[in-house]
Amino acid sequence: MESAQKPLELILARNLLSSISTPAFLVDRDGVLIFYNDAAGVLLGKAFEERGTMSPEEWGQTFGPFDEHDEAIPFEQLPITRALRDGRPVHAHIHLRSASGERHRVELSALPIVGTESFRGAMAIFWPTADNGAEAGA
Repeated sequence: MESAQKPLELILARNLLSSISTPAFLVDRDGVLIFYNDAAGVLLGKAFEERGTMSPEEWGQTFGPFDEHDEAIPFEQLPITRALRDGRPVHAHIHLRSASGERHRVELSALPIVGTESFRGAMAIFWPTADNGAEAGA
């Protein structure tokens, strides 16, 4: 049994993300990746059960994200970080890298998860774009 119970809001968010076929991931209030769904696993090239939780540094080095010039986006500027920090939804076009090194351009919406007393974490839902990295209104 885990030493600390996760907040109910994160448990419910994980249940929601588990049941949708849109790629999505979930971080706690410290930016630790605590879950991504099967659809995200297909895009990222590895199931969450094979990877487990990852610190922000780990998932940043593993998956990116990157800007349109293939430069790593600093953690403080990531949509998920901005959603956590500002308590507002954030939408962006970014690039992710799969376990095999393949790059994917995606549209991503990050949403803060707010509990009764504080921010609990954030979720990001993303859609691969059909343009395969070409500029398209980003």
